[in-house]
This record gives sequence, C-alpha cells and structure tokens, in this order.
Amino acid sequence: MSHARGEDPFLPEHEDITGLIPRGLRISAALAWRFIVIVAALYAVVWVIGYLSVVVIPLSIALLVSALLAPAVQKLVALKFPRGLATAIVVIAGLAVLGGLLTFVITQFSSGLPQLQQQLNASLDQIKNWLLNGPPHLRQEQIQDFINQAIGFIQNNQASITTTALTTASTVGEILTGFLLTLFITIFFLSGGDGIWTFLVRVVPGRVRNRVDVAGRRGFASLVSYVRATAAVAVVDAVGIGVGLWIMGVPLVIPLATLVFIGAFIPIIGAVLTGGVAVLIALVTNGPIGAVIVLGIVIGVMQLESHILQPLLLGRAVKLHPLAVVLAITAGLVAGGIAGALLAVPLLAVLNAGVRSLLHERNPDPAEVDVLKDQAAQPNDAEPGTPDAEVPTIGEDDEEDEEKNARAATAVNKDEKKE
Repeated sequence: MSHARGEDPFLPEHEDITGLIPRGLRISAALAWRFIVIVAALYAVVWVIGYLSVVVIPLSIALLVSALLAPAVQKLVALKFPRGLATAIVVIAGLAVLGGLLTFVITQFSSGLPQLQQQLNASLDQIKNWLLNGPPHLRQEQIQDFINQAIGFIQNNQASITTTALTTASTVGEILTGFLLTLFITIFFLSGGDGIWTFLVRVVPGRVRNRVDVAGRRGFASLVSYVRATAAVAVVDAVGIGVGLWIMGVPLVIPLATLVFIGAFIPIIGAVLTGGVAVLIALVTNGPIGAVIVLGIVIGVMQLESHILQPLLLGRAVKLHPLAVVLAITAGLVAGGIAGALLAVPLLAVLNAGVRSLLHERNPDPAEVDVLKDQAAQPNDAEPGTPDAEVPTIGEDDEEDEEKNARAATAVNKDEKKE
C-alpha cells in the first residue's frame, strides 16, 4: 500500500481533525482571537480620537457645556423667546460670568501674592533655623552649598527651561483655539441640537431607528443630570472649603475656592488634588497645626459630598459604582491626560444610560423623552417586577412582524395554488 508524498498514513483521506482538539482548547482559542480583534478595534478608536484630539476635545467639552446651559435656553424658549435669541442671551451671560470670575480670581491672586510671599519667606526662615539649631545641626556652609547647587542646576538647564516656556506659549495658543472652537460648537448645539441629532439618526436602519434615537436621548438626559448635579456639588465643595480657609486665615481664599470648584468636575481625583493644594498653602502660611485643621475641613467636605450630596443629587439616573468611576478616570487619564480624566465619567454615564435603553426599552417613542428631566435617563421598563422575558431586544418587534408577513404570504400562495 502506497501513500502520496506529504499525506499522514495514520489519518483517512480528507478527515477533519477539529474533533481531535480538546473542546476547552477550541473555546479558549475562539475567545482569544475575538478578544484580540476587540482590543485592536478599541486601540484603533483610541488612536483616531487621539489623532483628532484638537477636534474631539472641544466637541466633547461643548457637549458638556450644552448639557449645562440647555435648561436655561429651554426656559427662555418657554417664555416665548426665539431659540436663536435665547441661545445668544445664555451664551453671552455665561461668557460674562466666566470672564468676571477669571478677572476676580486674577485680581485676588495678584493682591494676595505679596502676603503669601512674606509668609513663605518667614516659613523658609523657620525651616532654616530648625536645620541650624534643631536636631539636624547643619552648618551654614552646608545650607549655602545646597542653595548654590540648586542655582547651578537651574543655570545648567536654562535651555530646557526656555524650551518649556516656548512649549507653554504654544499650548496657550492651542487652548485659545480650542476655546473658540468649543464656543462655536456650543452655539450650534444649543440653537439646533435636536435637528443635528435627527440628521445623525437618519443613517441608522429604519427598523431600529426609534430604539437608537431613544437611547441617544436618554444618554444625553443622563449627561444633563450629571453636569447639573456635579455643578451643584462643586459649588458646595468650593463654598465649604473656602469658608474653612477663610476662618483659618489662609491667604488666596477665592483662588483656592475656585480651584476646588473646577477640580470637583473630576470626581475623586480632582477633590484630592485641589484639597492637597489648599493643605500645602496652609502648611506654608499657618504651620503644621493649621495644615492639619485644613486637612480635616477638606476631608469633612469630601465626606459630605460622597455620602450625601452625590447620592441625593445624582440619584438613580446616573448612579455609577465608585469602582467603575475610579477605573474610568484612570483609563481616561492614561489615554487622554487631564481631558481624558475630565470626560471619562460623563462618557461612562452616557454609555450606561444608552446601553440600558437599548437592552430594556419597551415600545420606544422619541417624542416621550424630555432630555432635560432626570427621569428621562431611565428606560421605560423600570416598573418593579417586570420580567426580563417581556423586555424586547433590538429589532425583536421587527422580526415578529417579518414572521407574520412571511406566514401571510405563504397562506396567499397556497390559496392561489388551490384556485
């Protein structure tokens, strides 16, 4: 008996060897290559977003600002103002508030800087006296050598410092360009956001268009709820910490309170960083005991935020697990820096509401979704005791209609044959 070259004499011709591979190994391999494809697709999406960050970041921030200002525009429209005029009033008022706040903060910082410098010099003198007369017992020459080394390091790296300054100037130009683009996009979102969304939904297949439309609207409703609640929490944080700093006599109270307000839009991490800055300035100006008291004030305000304000204001509409929030912020920080950390949690809230709507929506009707109400972020199957089997999935109603049409067509064909 002869065998063709290259054929295995122990296997029958054309035998499929799939059955010889253990089932667990086949399942693992199938899951592995699918996982690799998903990771590659996500990497491509992140790369494209990073490449187009000059557009994506202003677009995302404009969406957040639109979610914050949309209720005010809607109230003016309800008072019979034309939408274009209402948008102009709200945007101009917002710019006036922002400009006034920045001017006030810069003025306060400039006026408080000399006092801070004096207190910093006094603190440095205390540290120097402690190093000379305290437990370290250093000599004056050792301290002077350290200062000379620091000055020499700055002189040797002057070129690098100059390059950093030029990079900072370029960054300021990019920030200004991004601000103008964000303002431009925000105006169009506020004046014609509903029409823009309707245009985008037209590319979705007709049989699932309503479901996708409702999911998008519920996602934006969750964004409105998130931004509104976060702004309220940020105000409480800024006022609480600012009053504490004022009682303790810490300088630059207004700039620090403003910094706390801005940092509160980045959950968990923002509060920690801005509170740390306040504690550091209190340490320089008021000493260790004052810093400990300020730290206690910051921790108390953060506890009030996490245990009372956020559950009360955010509610069920955008309720997210703290672990999911931390992981989202970390991933956003790695992928997109500060902008990624700022946008990670709002994106997670939008995806959470949108996916829940896609999976659990019952008879979606876009006309019934008011995106400016908190309850609009919840799918309409939220009645207690609703079994999962009764909840239709994407396209289920359309598939049932197709089956009915097919049965009707079959019956008509049988009748024609009989005739």
